[in-house]
Amino acid sequence: MLDDLVLREPFSSPTPTLSGDSNGIQSPTLSESSRLSAETRQTDFWFEDGSVILLAGTVAFKVHRGQLARHSEVFRDLLSLPQPIDEGIFEGCPLVELHDSPTDLWYLLRALYDGLYFKQLCATDFTPLSSILRLSSKYFMEHLRERCISRLMIDWPTTLICWDSRESEATDKHGRYSPRVRFPHPILVINFARQMGITSVLPSAFYDLCRYGPSKIVAGVIQHRHKGPIKVPSEEASSETPTVRLSLDDLRIAFIGRENAQRVVASFIEQELNNREPAADCHNRELAGDNGRHCRESFYFIMLNLLRAVGGLSSGRDCDPLFSLTQAAEMMNRSDFSDGTHFCSLKLCVACRADFAQAVKIAREQVWTQIPSWFGMADFTGTSAKALAS
Repeated sequence: MLDDLVLREPFSSPTPTLSGDSNGIQSPTLSESSRLSAETRQTDFWFEDGSVILLAGTVAFKVHRGQLARHSEVFRDLLSLPQPIDEGIFEGCPLVELHDSPTDLWYLLRALYDGLYFKQLCATDFTPLSSILRLSSKYFMEHLRERCISRLMIDWPTTLICWDSRESEATDKHGRYSPRVRFPHPILVINFARQMGITSVLPSAFYDLCRYGPSKIVAGVIQHRHKGPIKVPSEEASSETPTVRLSLDDLRIAFIGRENAQRVVASFIEQELNNREPAADCHNRELAGDNGRHCRESFYFIMLNLLRAVGGLSSGRDCDPLFSLTQAAEMMNRSDFSDGTHFCSLKLCVACRADFAQAVKIAREQVWTQIPSWFGMADFTGTSAKALAS
């Protein structure tokens, strides 16, 4: 049963082993056992009544066999194997060597013992989430895997209404947009999604990334070392701050998608704003000598300001057609346009406002449905269009 399970692992990783079993892993010597007791016990998860010791790198966790077996068929099958007498035993417990990060294991055990809670949207959630998702996938803990994916989908949604909600979460009451406080950098998410095969987050993650300038996309993101829940000597000794970059294939995908996104606002201006006629029931048409002139002039002002803010550069949101289209609609309610002498509002009638707002709504919905295709994907499952065609 265990061999079958290993073949189904979503990514290559050594199988956990009982120390001293037939695969050649040696039992700890007496000196190693002493060192295990003195230096490597993880006190958060070292239970006096624990019945199995998990060794990840140089860090040991004494936990309960029943807890592991209850949530993971991999551990259930592994721990059911007969243990050779006096081999791989420490404090009367079998020693299981795991080829996992101690930090990843700490977060997984915390989720098993204390529950999995994400109280609010925060970029720092990505560290525990990715740790738990990696190991819950590897050890077939489906309930934890599903909860992590659901949490990930809040940040990287597949619907426009959820995307708009996400963007609102990243905007404070003063209108300041701070996405990296709320959400991890999209390069980290794209690389992780590729590793784990969670393709449904890719369209929105690539869209988020294409809002950066080309030089920033190429440069990657510095992965700062945050103080983790446990101290790992090898990690403490390293002073390097790694830079995470996209693969060449994903870099190409990002740039192609960015080019597609850049065309959207220009197309909208040409189709919906350039020489836009007032609505059929325009109220200003009824005014003597106006014939809808105020509404035409208002659309002209919107077009000029949208050209000025094209790509969202003025708000630090480069190449973001969804935001730019929202800006176009919000301009109808602004009162800071200048007529040369003082600030004023646009003189759009109610009918023309409603007509243009509907045009923006339809355009944004069309943009959202097109996003996967910009990045070579068939739909919001993230399936490659080429793979689907073949």
